[in-house]
Amino acid sequence: MLITLPDLLKPELVCQCRQALEAADWTAGSLTAGHVAAHVKANRQLALDDPIGLQIGQRITQALNQHPVFQSAALPARILPPRFNRYEGGEHYGDHIDNAIFRVPVIERAGAASIGYRVAPPDMLRTDISTTVFFSHPDEYEGGELIIQDTYGEQRIKLPAGQAVVYPGTSLHQVTPVTRGVRYGAFFWTQSLVRDDTRRSILLQQDIAIQRLIQAGGDPTIVSQLTGVYHNLLRQWAETC
Repeated sequence: MLITLPDLLKPELVCQCRQALEAADWTAGSLTAGHVAAHVKANRQLALDDPIGLQIGQRITQALNQHPVFQSAALPARILPPRFNRYEGGEHYGDHIDNAIFRVPVIERAGAASIGYRVAPPDMLRTDISTTVFFSHPDEYEGGELIIQDTYGEQRIKLPAGQAVVYPGTSLHQVTPVTRGVRYGAFFWTQSLVRDDTRRSILLQQDIAIQRLIQAGGDPTIVSQLTGVYHNLLRQWAETC
């Protein structure tokens, strides 16, 4: 399942975040790559404990917690604190599949504590769902498409700033070389209550159908029955620990 969130961040927040990212201290992205990914990864990233990244990451997480489509589609159990990358001058990230498991950092710096950004144990997260948030408008750079291989073939994603794409963590994907301008983005992973993407898709489709039935003034008894089926499926499939 691949979905976009066209209204994740408001324009004024995007502008503030973009200015902060432009002034940030970037390091080589290869420093955070695994043994295999290091051979195809050529970009720059913010350090995991960078105060700018922590603050923007918190704003993204807050927006996700309030976004009904993300909540319905992802059924998030835990979200890894967002990370940030920058591409320019031909930088790219070749074909790869993200690590299945990430260690969640517990940020104990005074700056992080001041904004309440602390991750409690357990400190391991399964990457069921990948998300990319765009902070550059498409006309500001050439190249830089996020190419995702999914059930329906190759999907080329290049969204306006403030929008996000959500897709299965099992997907082969890449970022093509940025040949003009600068591409700023955030990326992170979610461990879902329902690890199987097909089951998440079924639950999302049913949730959408129930909401449309309610909006159309459907029979409350039928709405109640369908809602019960939804929750019974979720009860069957959810993993809460």
